[in-house]
Amino acid sequence: MNTTKKSIMKTKPKNKPLRKCVGCNEMKEKESMIRVTKDVLGGFQIDETHTVQSRGAYICKNADCLKKTLKNKGLERSLKCKISDDFYQTLEQVLNAYENGSGAVSS
Repeated sequence: MNTTKKSIMKTKPKNKPLRKCVGCNEMKEKESMIRVTKDVLGGFQIDETHTVQSRGAYICKNADCLKKTLKNKGLERSLKCKISDDFYQTLEQVLNAYENGSGAVSS
């Protein structure tokens, strides 16, 4: 038989990156979470593409994790600064949109 090494070797499935939710502290796939970033000027934004180069924290796409984050101040601890209630309300709207199945809300 004339088989090559490549045909014998099995290809390994590519590992998906895991991130920890700041609310529930569970490790989940990066793409199944929302990333919140802190920019240079001290503002916050929701990074839907997961590509912005700045300090970031991940949260699951459900309201329970947001409640846990508010209680344990996980988002503030991860981003190392105080977060306004207005931004938490914006984040709650985005999470509600994901739970309702309509995806992200453009602001």
